[in-house]
Amino acid sequence: MRDFNSETLNSQEDFTAHVETHRRELLVHCYRMMGSVLDAEDMLQETFLRAWQKRDSFRGTGTLRSWLYRIATNVCLDTLDKQKAPKRSLQHTDYPPADPNAPFAPPVMEPVWLEPFPDAWLPADEDSPEVRYTQQESIRLAFLTALQQLAPRQRAVLLMRDVLGLRAAETAEFLGDSVSSVNSALYRARQVLDEELGTNKGKSKTPEGELRALLERYVDAWQNADVDAFTALLREDALFTMPPSSTWYQGRENIGLAARNLLFLDAGLWRLEALELNDQAAYTLLQRTEGGAYVPFALMVLDVDDDAISGITVFTNPQIVNKLQ
Repeated sequence: MRDFNSETLNSQEDFTAHVETHRRELLVHCYRMMGSVLDAEDMLQETFLRAWQKRDSFRGTGTLRSWLYRIATNVCLDTLDKQKAPKRSLQHTDYPPADPNAPFAPPVMEPVWLEPFPDAWLPADEDSPEVRYTQQESIRLAFLTALQQLAPRQRAVLLMRDVLGLRAAETAEFLGDSVSSVNSALYRARQVLDEELGTNKGKSKTPEGELRALLERYVDAWQNADVDAFTALLREDALFTMPPSSTWYQGRENIGLAARNLLFLDAGLWRLEALELNDQAAYTLLQRTEGGAYVPFALMVLDVDDDAISGITVFTNPQIVNKLQ
């Protein structure tokens, strides 16, 4: 592949070949900005389109990678400014905790929910020594939930400085801001993330062997419809969410009641297949049909803390399930 320079700018084939080498890292950057894998793919396509349309503006004085990151960041910011969408989350406090004796609430099909991201799509590049959060830490649901508390511009600054490891001057150039403005935004963003995350970066500290055994018991409980075994694995204050349904339960007792009344109706109703999402324990949740076949129903991501399960997120959007399972 030839060098990316003025001689290859007008060749669609060479242009595509060069930008495609950065597809994965740009996609995950857009995902962190948007909180949605579907929106991230749209942002990436718009990034490549703008890059092609503005290819004459690339003078070769910087790297192609930096130029593409600048375009991708501004594509995301432009979209977020236009949408004026609410912050994405796994659980919205607009909706009260659900009654575990009542049916699940219908889905809320609005852009208010965080979506999962497959580990296989993460770039293979090593992290820069300057980063505050690694590629894996910055893809976990706890980090993404905290990130959504930031205004879009603060979010962009924090990602460029603390995840990509860019210098303040380079970040300021990307955003058309002053270095002092970038540093101020970064200070505020770090404060918010420290408050939201504390020492929790979303990764279980449970030893690998113990974690594997816990997850095996979890799978068995679902597949055998064993409510007691299931609740025994939960932390007292565990959280169960089901985006895009507004249904959520807080606490081991309420989650156990919901499992007994709504989920664990028959042994063999569910089958769990291991999956790699957001650098966390995850599964495809398959439901048995009347004919005995198992079909994908949801994607499930777990938070494990203090040798117990502290969070269960069940993503039931069929578009997400079909895309990522």
